[in-house]
Amino acid sequence: MNKRLDARQAIMGFTEETFPVGTHMCLIYDNDKEREHVIAKFLQAGLAQEEKVAYFADIMTPADVRTWLAEMGVQVPEAESEGFSATIAMDTYCPDGKFIPQRMLDTLRAFYHQTLDEDYPGGRVSGEMTWALRGIPGAERLMEYEALVNDVLTTHPITAICQYDARRFDGAQILDVLRVHPMMIVHGQIVRNPYYMRPEDFLKEYSFER
Repeated sequence: MNKRLDARQAIMGFTEETFPVGTHMCLIYDNDKEREHVIAKFLQAGLAQEEKVAYFADIMTPADVRTWLAEMGVQVPEAESEGFSATIAMDTYCPDGKFIPQRMLDTLRAFYHQTLDEDYPGGRVSGEMTWALRGIPGAERLMEYEALVNDVLTTHPITAICQYDARRFDGAQILDVLRVHPMMIVHGQIVRNPYYMRPEDFLKEYSFER
């Protein structure tokens, strides 16, 4: 692990409180304006800290993301080499039309190593998770992946917000989302999630193999 990141606190942008780099959060929302505010501030804070920032878009196109951020007053670098990328979520999570948890975990590890190789002080990501509702093979393993993300971020500390639209995911799915994210965003504040289960407990209860 890179020691310079061990104790670093991440500025979130939408709240004055800081959190350790590698914090894994969920934003469960039913208000688009609130989502746009939180995520824009989160991305802006990463760019202001000269972190490597990645956005995985599904309800928007990558071009829409850049337009939206510009309208929110976020100065986004034009070139991906300058620290910001917006990509299609399906291309990231399911590059061959299938979702394979370990492959996406490797993608997160690779992103972390990129931040080190390119001399960024850290990295942060946010993804629109509605791609998982499109009937993609393997999408039923999404919560297995989300649980394992918590292990990966202890050794590859990327700060992450996963976005779940409560109007599209059903109640059972939302409860599972809560069980695999140690922190949740509520009305613009980050709070410890009382429903969170340790990865090993969640995977055992749901009969996922590690």
